[in-house]
Amino acid sequence: MTLKILTETTEHTRAIRLIGRIQAEHLDELKEQIRRWGPNIALELNEVNLVDVEVVRFLGGCKARGIKLLRCPQYIEEWIAKEWDRKD
Repeated sequence: MTLKILTETTEHTRAIRLIGRIQAEHLDELKEQIRRWGPNIALELNEVNLVDVEVVRFLGGCKARGIKLLRCPQYIEEWIAKEWDRKD
């Protein structure tokens, strides 16, 4: 399965729900979605099953800018932390 991007808006949140495999080739589209929806967006990652290192670095940057990573799989959280530790 490749990446599927859905947008969800509720009374209190706006989220981009990502499903499947996220690879570097998807980042331009994801950046455009974030730009379109504004800075108060959250990324719902519960159904993400595979990422590459460029995506992990991107997600770390999103998190650093205040974009919430909702229900992020543990292995992605740990990988983000390792990548950010290397930057310091």
